[in-house]
Amino acid sequence: MIKTDILIIGAGPTGLFTVFEAGLLKLRCHLIDALPQPGGQCSEIYPKKPIYDIPAYPEILAGDLTDRLMEQIKQFEPGFTLAERADTIEKQEDGTFIVTTNKGTKHQAPVVAIAGGLGSFEPRKPPISNIAEYEGKGVEYMIKEPEVYRDKDVVIAGGGDSALDWSIFLTDVAKSVTLIHRRNEFRGALDSVDKVQELKNEGKINLITPAEVKAIVGNGKVEGVEVHKKDEDPFVIDTDHFIPLFGLSPKLGPIADWGLEIEKNAIKVNNALDYQTNIPGIFAIGDVNTYPGKLKLILCGFHEATLMCQSAFKIIHPDKKYVMKYTTVGGVEGFDGTKKEAPKAVVKKIE
Repeated sequence: MIKTDILIIGAGPTGLFTVFEAGLLKLRCHLIDALPQPGGQCSEIYPKKPIYDIPAYPEILAGDLTDRLMEQIKQFEPGFTLAERADTIEKQEDGTFIVTTNKGTKHQAPVVAIAGGLGSFEPRKPPISNIAEYEGKGVEYMIKEPEVYRDKDVVIAGGGDSALDWSIFLTDVAKSVTLIHRRNEFRGALDSVDKVQELKNEGKINLITPAEVKAIVGNGKVEGVEVHKKDEDPFVIDTDHFIPLFGLSPKLGPIADWGLEIEKNAIKVNNALDYQTNIPGIFAIGDVNTYPGKLKLILCGFHEATLMCQSAFKIIHPDKKYVMKYTTVGGVEGFDGTKKEAPKAVVKKIE
């Protein structure tokens, strides 16, 4: 059983910033995320795309924003349960909640903050009739451990950042990398497109466009894929792994069955006070919630997280009174023993 003060469902920007705000209140956090790394969409879908509306950053790449948030919360030593989806929730007699993941990991906390962005992400699967037979047997929709592909033949399908970035990365790991896209044009960071072009010219990436994988060949595991290229007869490429990277489809998932008030695939909250749901002790912040005037912006999620933590403190410490201190005055004291604070004023007599 993993025990914490605030259990955060979702490790995107809003969930990560919650750790900082909770840390200022001396509250510990643990985060659950279905993705294999923190950052949510910023890490998984568009790490190299710029964001222009983060305060003090005229422009910042989504992946860099995640890195800076991780650095900011380092002092508060958050725990992570990654590549697992929050599945069930049970309220205990003492008022705490136990949240169990799809892999059976149990977490207990008096406060649950749902910061799941647009929900849990399910991979968008290509329309291949027999693809389900090969899932886990050579078909993967996410790359969690690159070493799995060491000295293997790999076929990647897709035309976005993930397909480009993983194709580039795996050239130093896999025996061969083939990238297939249904168009000649790619929607990704310019430097990634240029890098793939360079690796293609060097013979390190086999690029096939415009083309689609229409079938998987194999006996119990992936042994090849059938490629359909415009104006050519279908042909088979031998491969050990087929990785279709067509993005992720957001779904509220099992959270929709937790008894929360749902409106258009979002969780209704009380925005007049603290973004608490209809179940006391469970909050929803960031893109996953809805209320009159809601804006699905990262900076709004940061604001919601800040107010939510104030109410969380009252639930966890009902007999304590918290007096807010500005970080410019009180500094930031981490659980790891470190402290960030402004230099002390020098007292000196003027003769």
